[in-house]
Amino acid sequence: MTIKVALAGAGAFGIKHLDGIQNIDGVEVVSLISRDLEKTKEVADKYGIQHITTRLEDSLALKEVDAVILCTPTQMHAAQSKACLEAGKHVQVEIPLCDILAEGEEVVALQKQTGLVAMCGHTRRFNPSHQYVNQKITAGEFNIQQMDVQTYFFRRTNTNALGQPRSWTDHLLWHHAAHTVDLFAYQCNSPIVQANAIQGPIHPVLGIAMDMSIQLKAANGAICTLSLSFNNDGPLGTFFRYIGDTATYLARYDDLFTGKDEKIDVSQVAVSMNGIELQDREFFAAIREGREPNASVAQVLPCYRVLHELERQLV
Repeated sequence: MTIKVALAGAGAFGIKHLDGIQNIDGVEVVSLISRDLEKTKEVADKYGIQHITTRLEDSLALKEVDAVILCTPTQMHAAQSKACLEAGKHVQVEIPLCDILAEGEEVVALQKQTGLVAMCGHTRRFNPSHQYVNQKITAGEFNIQQMDVQTYFFRRTNTNALGQPRSWTDHLLWHHAAHTVDLFAYQCNSPIVQANAIQGPIHPVLGIAMDMSIQLKAANGAICTLSLSFNNDGPLGTFFRYIGDTATYLARYDDLFTGKDEKIDVSQVAVSMNGIELQDREFFAAIREGREPNASVAQVLPCYRVLHELERQLV
């Protein structure tokens, strides 16, 4: 059976999903939703997608659609996830699940009620680099003492990952910190019991903090230090240093290095070296197998509870 998918959001991340799905058998994108119809048609033509619209509800009304991937602005995520579940569609929503905790809790409650697959795009769980470390931890060969993480971008104007203007504002806490807060608890296999945050000045135009510092402690004693910035005029991205009892690892997206910067071969960790594709594979496998996916909305909700507590500290 072919899983038929609607994808909402034809921007930088939507295209990453379209590229990943091309490598997955038994999946077809049949509908593309985005605000700019001309741009949507251009992307749809490139990927051979027949149905385009500017309204999610148009795609949800298509009986053939089994599942939806949401790559839309953060502020829409929770409401659109609920709309998909209410329409009887499985849903994968890009990170973050929500930027208001109560809305995320509503999505989790609705998923339990419907029994449909609902997953959030916590890509770090799927990057081969982090999977390699997770396998070492699971085998009892490595335990995290500290994670030192830098999430750095140069984004003093409101643009996306392709440098294109966008209609919504990104957020260091609810979007970018969410990756690391979830990954830290996931890799430690231990809940976060202490969390502290401070932020720099609010940008006069964007209305968000451009710099932030977060400290975390897991119940098992491991700690995490996370630095985030939109002011960094240098290498862009998120860089993870795992300091453990038997080794040090540096993870840069899908690639992994020793503490001495020697590259580690992670090509055999999974069927792809692309974290987004692996994330999508898990989503579709969970639908076919009728099971809870890794990074289900229920599994990642504790991350958003921590973000909610951190937000209350920021002034």
